[in-house]
Amino acid sequence: MSFLKKSVLVLTISTSLVVATTSLAQPASSEKHAIYATELRQSVFKLLGGNMGPLGAMAKGKIPLDAKVVEKNAIRINQLSLMIADYTRTDTSKFDVKTEALAKIWQEPEHFSKNIDKLTVASSTLIAAAKSNDEDAIKKAIGGVGKTCGGCHDDFKED
Repeated sequence: MSFLKKSVLVLTISTSLVVATTSLAQPASSEKHAIYATELRQSVFKLLGGNMGPLGAMAKGKIPLDAKVVEKNAIRINQLSLMIADYTRTDTSKFDVKTEALAKIWQEPEHFSKNIDKLTVASSTLIAAAKSNDEDAIKKAIGGVGKTCGGCHDDFKED
């Protein structure tokens, strides 16, 4: 089975999981529960940012492009993208928790799920580009991942 076919299979499975998981969102049962859920959610996004940072620096020429590092970070981003729905399942919007997440995450679950899917697809594309060792393709694919991150920030993250 080719890499592309495997990517499509993983995407199909992950999309089904995201839609199923998002529809199961439940309100936090207490402030303590909301704080804990927020901390877990923020951990996933910190890991995403930690893996995206070096990729952005490579795309901008601030550090040398290293296809192996790109591939490793793209795989991590892809895996984390598959976790986002799980860690946003608890609706914390009714509690005063320290977060930049907008309540739209839970008010517009289909839109949020589509954004997660875009990140899964973009990171899969980046994995393939990294394997190709084509610098232009890698930089373009890094830009694609960055665009999906920014789009989600625009829609679901406080400025």
